[in-house]
Amino acid sequence: MDLLQNALGDAFAERVFCFGSRQAELRLSETQLIMQRPLADLANLPYQPTYLLHFAFLTKDRAETMQEADYCAANRAIRQSVLDALDPIGVDAAFIASSGAAQFADDMLAKPAMRLYGMLKREDEDAFAAWAESQDKSLVIARIFNLSGPHINKLPSYALSSFILDALSGGPVIVQARHDVRRGYVAIRELMSLAFALLLELRHEVLRFDSGGDDIELGELASTIASRMDCSVERPSRGGGPADVYLGDDRNYRRLLDQHRIDRVSLVEQINETAAFLKRASTPGASQDSYA
Repeated sequence: MDLLQNALGDAFAERVFCFGSRQAELRLSETQLIMQRPLADLANLPYQPTYLLHFAFLTKDRAETMQEADYCAANRAIRQSVLDALDPIGVDAAFIASSGAAQFADDMLAKPAMRLYGMLKREDEDAFAAWAESQDKSLVIARIFNLSGPHINKLPSYALSSFILDALSGGPVIVQARHDVRRGYVAIRELMSLAFALLLELRHEVLRFDSGGDDIELGELASTIASRMDCSVERPSRGGGPADVYLGDDRNYRRLLDQHRIDRVSLVEQINETAAFLKRASTPGASQDSYA
């Protein structure tokens, strides 16, 4: 949203339409609001050349709390609502925000919620790819692993935001994992800059890529955050056990960035931008981010 607002300026309100689970006001800044309409209204847009960005999905945390049948039905209903609207509203190109979890759909060593979430994300990939191939449209599918930057949500659930919040409160930064946990982070503005560049090419094909990011163990991430924010790190003694690795194909991701002359956002920049957002969001009286 921020990238589109900066690019479109005064035309933003006339050219960007947002849909979600319910009608709501989304606050992009202290002065900019956008109205979110119910997803069921998507098909009511007038027919015109359209780029669609599809992020709607009940994520893994919901897979852990909902009945499996209900979770599957809800996500498949979202998918069908979007698929049914593509041709009537004139979609020429679409971006599908998939998840790195899709690669764990058949991994019996993965947790059940991860497998279920990944299976449904992979179903989304296949369904939208079938639409693009049958209609000769352009489709970009990103398997997203780990993101940083403004509008990050579910703060205690993700290491980066959790560590930064620890540091903002005065530390120490607490790492709970006793085994190796390896992640790779990319800035949301970097990822979406690439997504827009690929969409605008209108290749009339399906292009798939993973988000990348330098491979970093959580202890090193915590130390990097702590050193920049002048606090300490606490972690229990590390034992054995298999490493928890959640990493995309960084080599291909870098290649795409280079092809489109998109500068990579360093990990230090990502930490600074995420910390600045979290600090603003925690200020008493500050506008609360409305993204779900």
